Amino acid sequence: QVQLLESGGGLVQPGESLRLSCEASGRAFSTMTMAWFRQTPGNEREFVALVSYDGATVEYVDSVKGRFTISRDNAKNAVYLQMDNVEPEDTAVYYCAGGWYPFYISALLRDFASWGQGTQVTVSS
Repeated sequence: QVQLLESGGGLVQPGESLRLSCEASGRAFSTMTMAWFRQTPGNEREFVALVSYDGATVEYVDSVKGRFTISRDNAKNAVYLQMDNVEPEDTAVYYCAGGWYPFYISALLRDFASWGQGTQVTVSS
């Protein structure tokens, strides 16, 4: 497992952009699938995007396709979520997550072992 720390959340207006960052500590980072999930009050944590250990594979939930971009920099032990053209429905706490199994690609919540503390994103005019 690794320790994860998110940053970059805040209040933005609809149509604007925001970039979330997640810094990881631990040597296993470069072997881990990394992902972003989000959660709103009273709802389950929802998958948003993932990137494979080598950056070659990315997946997105349908609602953010074409607007969000996930990327990683293994040299910096970091993963990012570029959020463009945000919508009020994107309002949530966003969590960075690291996968359980080296090199294994999965979007299922149960396949992620390491979690950050979350960062609040609020989209409102």
